[in-house]
Amino acid sequence: MPEEIKFEDALKKLEKIVEALESGDVGLDESLKKYEEGVKLLKICTVKLEEAEKKIEVLTKDKNGKAIGTKEFTKSDTK
Repeated sequence: MPEEIKFEDALKKLEKIVEALESGDVGLDESLKKYEEGVKLLKICTVKLEEAEKKIEVLTKDKNGKAIGTKEFTKSDTK
C-alpha cells in the first residue's frame, strides 16, 4: 500500500498541476493525465479537510455533544 500523502504535499502538487494546465504548454494527452491526477489530489485534500473539521468539532464539545465555550468550526471560517 502506498504511503499516505500529507495534505500540504497534495495541495502543492495540485497547485503545480493547475499552473501547468493554465499555461497551455501541455499537450492534450498530458493535460488529461494531469487533470486525472488533479481530481485524485482534490479528493484527498477534501477528505483530509473534512477529517480535520470533525476532529475540531469533537475537541470543542463535551462528552454529551454540548459546545464547551467555543463555536463549531465551519468551512466559512477558512475564508
